Amino acid sequence: MKEKDRRELDKKLPTMPWYIEKFINYKLPDLSPSSLVEYIRDYDTFLKWLMAEGLSEAATVKDVSLLELEKLHMDSIDGFRMYLSTHKEERNSKTTISRKLSSLRSLFHYLSQIAEDEEFYPLLKRNVMAKVTIKRTHKPKDTAAKLEGKLLQEEEITEFMAYIKHHYGSDLAKNKQALYSYERNMIRDACIVSLILHSGLRVSELVNLNADDIDLKKKLCYVYRKGKNDDTFKTPVYFRQEAVEDLQAYLTLREVRYHAPKREKALFLAVANGKNEGSRMTKRAIQEMVIKYAKRFGKPYLSVHKLRHSFATDYYLRNDIYKTQEQLGHASPETTQIYAHLTDKTMAQAIDHMKKEDESR
Repeated sequence: MKEKDRRELDKKLPTMPWYIEKFINYKLPDLSPSSLVEYIRDYDTFLKWLMAEGLSEAATVKDVSLLELEKLHMDSIDGFRMYLSTHKEERNSKTTISRKLSSLRSLFHYLSQIAEDEEFYPLLKRNVMAKVTIKRTHKPKDTAAKLEGKLLQEEEITEFMAYIKHHYGSDLAKNKQALYSYERNMIRDACIVSLILHSGLRVSELVNLNADDIDLKKKLCYVYRKGKNDDTFKTPVYFRQEAVEDLQAYLTLREVRYHAPKREKALFLAVANGKNEGSRMTKRAIQEMVIKYAKRFGKPYLSVHKLRHSFATDYYLRNDIYKTQEQLGHASPETTQIYAHLTDKTMAQAIDHMKKEDESR
């Protein structure tokens, strides 16, 4: 599926205006090819609508100019929203309309706040999408329903860690290259998975960790939290005792095995092919590493984010919603309510399990 999405991305990207190509390349390290293809489809729909409505004089989608986007009024965006909800070919649900408007908002935000021209001015001087409110259509209960059965329960957390440390290698016995890579990186990989499963860190927070952000005695790591605009302050985030040993094991070999130059502060390192020195691991490398182990473990749907959810569900069982919200760095307790719904199911399963054990005694 990934290969198919990547091919579609390579095929469709050159048909887009240059500024959309620039945005997609900016997003490339963070999003999967399937997400980026969705973005391009959404922009294709929007730009064709602009041309059909006479809001752009372009002959092709590729020729729609930045100036034409700059001149759009709220009426135009309302018109596009109406088109999405009424046009028969589209037949968009409320969720899909929200997603398409969110795609536009991401693009306009990038063009007006991040991308610059040669004179250091924003590419887009006026951002009409900043005025657009997009209602959240996903209720915590719905999100919980989607996650049900796709997370690690308490005993599975222990089993997954044991699999990475002791059993994955035997599955690779015939593949010498993969076995060598595993033996070289197992302690680092186990440390990464352990830290997520015992702290609930986001992958972006994990990637940006430096070696001196870890306080083993206090069981704290210091991270820049998503949504906090103050980039001079790092938030202390607690990790459980279970992660301490894994961190100690990795820290003792970090410099020796990954040949970290003194200037390299990153906690998690990888040595790229043909290089002698380690450098900061990328988000993609961490995501692919987790998926690699998860597939062999028999849970191919596991991802870094689902490991975070696994921790959060377990943590919520032992704490309240506000403590869980703080631990996970959620802006609002509404997001944290996912775990209230998930733990209701977990508690029910645990009670059933206890009943069956009592009956069999």
